[in-house]
Amino acid sequence: MGAVSSATRVVIKIGSALLVDRNSGTLREAWLGSLCDDVAWLRSAGAEVILVSSGSIALGRAELGLGGPNLTLEQSQAAAAVGQIRLAGAYDAALKARGLRAAQVLLTLEDSEDRRRYLNTRATLAQLLRLGVVPIVNENDTVATDEIRYGDNDRMAAQVAVTAGADLLVLLSDVDGFYSANPSESASARRFDEITAITPEIEAMAGDAGSGLSKGGMKTKLMAARAAMAAGCDMAITEGSVPGPVRALEDGAAATWFRGQGDPQARRKAWIAGMKPRGRVIVDEGAARALAAGSSLLAAGVTEVEGRFERGDPVAVIGANGIALGQGLTRYGSDEANRIKGLRSEAIADVLGYGGRGALLHRDDMAF
Repeated sequence: MGAVSSATRVVIKIGSALLVDRNSGTLREAWLGSLCDDVAWLRSAGAEVILVSSGSIALGRAELGLGGPNLTLEQSQAAAAVGQIRLAGAYDAALKARGLRAAQVLLTLEDSEDRRRYLNTRATLAQLLRLGVVPIVNENDTVATDEIRYGDNDRMAAQVAVTAGADLLVLLSDVDGFYSANPSESASARRFDEITAITPEIEAMAGDAGSGLSKGGMKTKLMAARAAMAAGCDMAITEGSVPGPVRALEDGAAATWFRGQGDPQARRKAWIAGMKPRGRVIVDEGAARALAAGSSLLAAGVTEVEGRFERGDPVAVIGANGIALGQGLTRYGSDEANRIKGLRSEAIADVLGYGGRGALLHRDDMAF
């Protein structure tokens, strides 16, 4: 049902219980290797891949000998600081053995709520993917508080998928989908093959079935599904402990598929088009022709900048004849835009004193 191989940008979430042996606290290296085989397969099929991984606290607490069912916040943060190094090193080695490069990106949920930090995250992920790198996204548990207490990696994975414009999010879990009731408690529980809308009835069926080192439950998975679906991203929940879990999903393994509402890029452009512009940029005829052909807007093609706006704000694009061409999210504030208008890209650093961000408006952030 899923056709994983047809996706162009895939986010895969890995829970602690899959990555770390709950008895010994050691990394399940063979399983990680099989997951990286899946990543290499997706890359060979032309897909870009982002991994959102738990596991740093679980690995760190074993390394530090921190036992007991519950850790204090300070112990969790110390364990994360130790475990992040081991986790990143394990992914780097496993991916490198398959001819792939890895990068670690540390985030908290706040990074998607603050506009400037969201834009920085989006730009960093986009650049890594363009360079052929596999980003490994972890919660920044060494500084986070609520994230450690509540284990929102499912929602974080959804927000990474939305931020990156992914068309598929795979939650590798300790269950093989979404059930009408907890299958370990109810013999009549049935798994949903596909969900196209999250209704109040669906929400009422969600429980808090976390286990062992994994903190996520079905409620957080539904929250992740809601965010992904609204952005046009499909999401699948599938049992992840088998070797090669993503290939298994492609081959028809049991799962629940949540269907996105439209195309991710179309949804994003519709959102941009509906925003109220905070300013205007006037472009010359050459820039207007380039925009019509699908190019980004470079500073060289801008003749005038009007209004006050900050980086990430929506601005209207106006042709030399006064006709509105569309609008987009600017990569420069109005003060910077005024200073670099009409300049070729290589001259921007001399004016601003630092390397520029390339386009004034990137084609992915414009709607016409």
